[in-house]
Amino acid sequence: MSPRRAILCADDYGQSEGICDGILRLVEARRLSAVSCFSLAPCWPGAGRRLLPHRQAVDLGLHFNLTEPFGRAARPLSYWLLRSRLPGMPRQALLSELLRQIDAFSQVQDALPDFIDGHEHVHALPGVRDALAAAIALRWNGTDKPYVRAPDALADGGDAPFKARILKLLCRGMASRLRRGGVVSPSWFAGVYSLRASADFPGLMAAWLAACPDRGLIMCHPAVGAGDADDAIAAARRREYDYLASEAFANLCRDQHISLGKAA
Repeated sequence: MSPRRAILCADDYGQSEGICDGILRLVEARRLSAVSCFSLAPCWPGAGRRLLPHRQAVDLGLHFNLTEPFGRAARPLSYWLLRSRLPGMPRQALLSELLRQIDAFSQVQDALPDFIDGHEHVHALPGVRDALAAAIALRWNGTDKPYVRAPDALADGGDAPFKARILKLLCRGMASRLRRGGVVSPSWFAGVYSLRASADFPGLMAAWLAACPDRGLIMCHPAVGAGDADDAIAAARRREYDYLASEAFANLCRDQHISLGKAA
């Protein structure tokens, strides 16, 4: 088996102290190669500065948010799923929100995001993806553009195949929309699963790494601690952290000839 590079990206950085602490520990242990950040979360400024020493080791990106309550535009995911299928998507308001979140990231990091994705994949919904293309054109004028996660490149739905089919259907056309705007995206994507505490995360990760092509993207959601009372996936987050921090995961990467690295 030939050596391959995998982009292992932890989502939701900034959502809580336990999530930030878990992700930072994994970054320091070289068990992650990308971190996706909520730039409007209350703890972002301090949490974001804690990432500054690691800018050369991992890609740091914007986790665009339209559903968590710390955003002015926050609405339930069901709202955005419906609006994206109807005329009158508020594209100017979405563009303003994207620019606000990009700028909040840049103010702390003193750099533009290396990549952009979306919480609950909202960035890839019809209408939102057009606002995203416009925001990239405005903020990356004359500079290398960020890479963007394309959920329609999802290759494996883990133990949630129905969820995966719905996601690919909702985000269909995202990869081609990115290419038209001169924006690249990893051509292979995994990490979707049920997020139940009982899920076989080690087994899922083994399957994803076995199938991952060079520079494929896998997302994860690790955290330490008890988690917030309203975090429905807190137990799954702890299980992910425990496995990613383990020697078993390091041995799996070695046996699969996988190195964790940045996209470029």
